[in-house]
This record gives sequence, structure tokens and C-alpha cells, in this order.
Amino acid sequence: MRLGIFTALFGGLTLDQVITEIKKLNISTVELGTGGYPGDPHCKLEMLENAAARGEFQEKISDNGLSISALSCHGNVLHPVPEVREKFIGTLLRTILLAEQLGVKTVIDFSGCPGDSDDAKFPNWVTCPWPPDFTELLKWQWEAKATPLWIDLGKFARDHGVRVAIEAHPGFLVYSPETMLRIRQIAGDSVGCNLDPSHFFWQGIDPLAAIRQLGDAIFHVHAKDTMLWQGNINKSGVLDTKPYTDEVNRAWIFRAVGYGHGADWWNSFVSTLRMVGYDDVLSIEHEDSLMSIDEGLSKAAGFLHGVLLKEKPAKPWWA
Repeated sequence: MRLGIFTALFGGLTLDQVITEIKKLNISTVELGTGGYPGDPHCKLEMLENAAARGEFQEKISDNGLSISALSCHGNVLHPVPEVREKFIGTLLRTILLAEQLGVKTVIDFSGCPGDSDDAKFPNWVTCPWPPDFTELLKWQWEAKATPLWIDLGKFARDHGVRVAIEAHPGFLVYSPETMLRIRQIAGDSVGCNLDPSHFFWQGIDPLAAIRQLGDAIFHVHAKDTMLWQGNINKSGVLDTKPYTDEVNRAWIFRAVGYGHGADWWNSFVSTLRMVGYDDVLSIEHEDSLMSIDEGLSKAAGFLHGVLLKEKPAKPWWA
């Protein structure tokens, strides 16, 4: 396994500055944003049409002993507003093409969430089956909107030798292992999961059980933790819409790894990943509002270096 980092948090730095920072932490691979919600501070889609810029970019990565674990363009490819939706789709398609040219095997996105009609202005995330309007809406969202698009996206990725790793996230159609496997059944095996345990924790989903359910559908993994406060959960539930900066009143907040769950849990996490055949990158995603970027990253990296399984397992000599 390798330690990586999602560089979106360094949006104010150049790629050269980012490389300097992460080399201090003994991080060997980077996940780079190409647009959508993460932006594109370190990897421009314009490189598609500029072979010289592409070669210079690849040389900079390799000369510093780094690799690229994924290109990320998290967006809403099912957004109800056509011009917004088409921009997100276009970014995903171009990111797949750039990944192909760079030899990067994985692109990360969200599944998307439609509205409640073709005339809607905002996404509409269904969270319960009743009143029956919600069941009818959810059926329409999956069958009329998600299915045709993701069939095409799955084929496009497959034709270009790239995998799309969907990050399960509340607010979108794919937010759980069950919905992840549903979109994979629709789109085919070129579509899988970017597993982020932090999003499962606050929904009450055991990430270790999720790993076993998803198995070889796991394409990429984020390293991010979550801390929950039962007292606030009893008051507001886990679907907490208070600002992330209102930490004391929220039901849960994102934390650097080790600050929501200890080493024993993370040891089980990497072990379960290896059991199902995942032996690749853990990409640190820093969204801890109680820590600075520098402190959060250094603590996360130090913690994970002690957790990662970096060598191949030996044959069981005792069996």
C-alpha cells in the first residue's frame, strides 16, 4: 500500500510548492483535481491539446519520484440545470481522456443527483419512501436520468481504458454500498468506488462491512475520519445541515485520521482492504476544521505511515 494525498487543499500553491510540501511527509503519490468542485489548481485539462505541456507535467511528476493515483473532477453530472449538467459531464469526459493520455487508470467523480422534474433548478435528494411522491421521484431519477447517462459514461471510460471511481456521498444518488453496487450494475465494471470511510461513519454504516460488500469494486480509497457526538445526534440526527464550522453544535465533523477512530480501527481498515484484494493508495483528504493544513497533514501522514501494510504478505509457513 502507498500513502497519497488529494492536493485540492493546496489550491493556493503551485504544483512545485505542493511537491516540496508533500515530500517532507514521505508521500509518494498524488490525486489531482481537474475541475468540478475541487477545481484544477495543479492539473489543467488544456494539456489535452498541448503535448509539450503534458510532457513537461509528466516529467515533473516522475522526476520527483511521484506517481498519480487518480484525477478527480467531483461534480454533479445529473444536475437538473442543463448548462450546469453539461459542464460537469464535459469535465468528466475530458478528464477521462487526459487520464488515458497520462497513463492514469482512475478518475474520481460523484454519481450526481437530478432534480424533481425536467424543469427543476436544484437537485432533490430523496431520503425516505413516503409520502409516495418520493418513491415515484426516486424511480424516475434512477430510470430516466441516471441509467442512460451512466451506461454511456461507463462505455466511454471502458473504451478509453480508464476506470471511474464514484465517491459515495449523501446528497447524490450513490451514497451507500447498496447504491454503489446499483450504479455499477448499470454502468458495468469500468465504474466502481472511491471508498471514503468518513461518509459512511456518520450515516451509521460500518466501513469495514462496506469493504467486504464492495470487494473488487473498490478502485481508490480516501483517508479521512469522522467524529460523532451522540448528544447532538440525539437532538438533530445525523442529517445535520449546520455549517461545518459550528463544530460544538454539529452531530459530527470530519477529522484527520486517528482523531475520530484510533489505530486499532485503522489497522482493521487496511487489513480488510487487503483481504478483498485492494493493495493500493490511501489518499489523505484533509477536511479537519479543528486543525491547520500543516498540522492536520503531518499528523495524518505520521499516523498512516504506522498503519499502512507496505510489504506483500508472506506465505503462511505455519499452515
